[in-house]
Amino acid sequence: MNHFSKLGLSASVVEVLEQLGFEQPTPIQEQAIPQLLAKDPTDFIGLAQTGTGKTAAFGLPLIDLVNQDDLTTQALVMAPTRELGMQTAAQLVQFSRNQHKLNTEVVYGGAAIVNQIKALKRPTQIVVATPGRLLDLVKRKAVKLDTIRYVVLDEADEMLNMGFKEDIDEILSHIPEERAIWLFSATMPQEIRRITAKYMKNPIEVAVNVGEKSNKDIAHKYVITKGANKLAAMRRFLDIQPDMRGIMFCRTKIETQQIADQLSQMGYGVEALHGDLSQAQREAVMKRFKTRAMQLVIATDVAARGIDVNDLTHVINHTLPDQLESYTHRSGRTGRAGKKGVSLVFINPRETRRIAELEKKINVKFERIEIPSFEAMKSSRIQHWANLIINTKVDKQADALLHELSEQFAHLSKEDVLKRLITTQLDHLGIKEGDDINLNETAGGAPGQRDTSGFNRYFINVGDIDGLTKGDLLHFISDIARIDRKYFGDITMKNNCAYFDVDSSHDKGLSEKFQGKKMDGRDIRVNRDDLIQDRGGKRDKKRARTSAPMFGGKKVPRREFKRVSKRR
Repeated sequence: MNHFSKLGLSASVVEVLEQLGFEQPTPIQEQAIPQLLAKDPTDFIGLAQTGTGKTAAFGLPLIDLVNQDDLTTQALVMAPTRELGMQTAAQLVQFSRNQHKLNTEVVYGGAAIVNQIKALKRPTQIVVATPGRLLDLVKRKAVKLDTIRYVVLDEADEMLNMGFKEDIDEILSHIPEERAIWLFSATMPQEIRRITAKYMKNPIEVAVNVGEKSNKDIAHKYVITKGANKLAAMRRFLDIQPDMRGIMFCRTKIETQQIADQLSQMGYGVEALHGDLSQAQREAVMKRFKTRAMQLVIATDVAARGIDVNDLTHVINHTLPDQLESYTHRSGRTGRAGKKGVSLVFINPRETRRIAELEKKINVKFERIEIPSFEAMKSSRIQHWANLIINTKVDKQADALLHELSEQFAHLSKEDVLKRLITTQLDHLGIKEGDDINLNETAGGAPGQRDTSGFNRYFINVGDIDGLTKGDLLHFISDIARIDRKYFGDITMKNNCAYFDVDSSHDKGLSEKFQGKKMDGRDIRVNRDDLIQDRGGKRDKKRARTSAPMFGGKKVPRREFKRVSKRR
């Protein structure tokens, strides 16, 4: 019996689900679908972790509620990335294949806007969009918001983390009063609470396993090693686990590409996935990954949002995200569909406190493990090679060649031949005795010790109190420092200060570039984080809250922030 039939869905939708093999709804689907169908329109908040079936939770009732005979755009689904948008749209098309007059279109940045405008000229009842591209299309009058009855904010916490708050505010300000807003998220930070308070009316809230905060099928583990040794450590894990298949998360696009190139040159089946790749390139990477042509995708958080693969064995955190909530999104890529998975974190000796913070925040226990030894790695690689030889089907041509070579090897014993073959293979694998080092480190580290992972951490005396988003701050720093935004890593916003990472090859003289710069009449101060005695960031207690960024002491309205920055 199909249990979806008990949720109030139409017979045509249930029929499609049966054809697709969907029988048992997930907890979020079971709780959300009846609520969304019962009251129309109703505002709704659904809290559930990544990989729990949120797309079907809002997509199935949306298909039933949208009037396919009405040729206007009635529903808007906003997603943080083009990959997630494409994935969502594809699922909606699948679910609505019995509704022959219902059309869904997906629009996103990085693709020709002219083609998207052309596609939207046909009657389109549901539009799936990234916020930035949607605003572009609205300004070009290719999308009308005055007929929208349903707005879905998918992965709302990620959209805010990526700096889309202002775009979302502008979009929602143009939506009719009589509409329903459905918000789905893995976490509920204060910024989302502010959106719900501003735009929603008595929303129904459903939370599924939020108290658990983590999938019980995921084993959370960490290793302690120097930043400079992370690549070598990753090699050892790949070597002793040849069946590993997963995603490695890195901070920046540059770091992602560098690690992928290095591992690929060493013979590992890996590829990079980041925002500098074209859409066609990103789709090609995912196609190869899904067909098991490689074992590991090296990705940024943003690029990985659209990855939907159910049989990943591992999620590797090359670096912990600054926003610990993002860890849940990362780890949720494994341990799906009842299968076990591992989320492995690489930390430097001074980051053990962050593991403790994470354990408390998401209510899980991390297990510290050792990086495999050189001997274990070497043995595993050779054993893998030996198994390949043993299981190789002998070619007929080998008989003739064997006869020719027999005399050359006649003076060697079987053991001598094997020793030489092993030595040749070790050389081929790039395994040298000099690599025989212990990559494990102890927690804590010496005072003043700094991780050398390729990024430097900086402090700036600007924070949430200044009314800045992460996107605003990144733009501000990039503009003054004359450093392209792709060279920046994580940004952590505090109330009265912020911390940000910069590629160490591009931060020369960074602090000096901010000398003489002001905001709200006070001097801007930027220092290397390891030079700050007070990590809390001491500041003038008399600072007043400001609602708009300042440049050189001159207040600039928020809407003009980006425009002014670009002129500098």
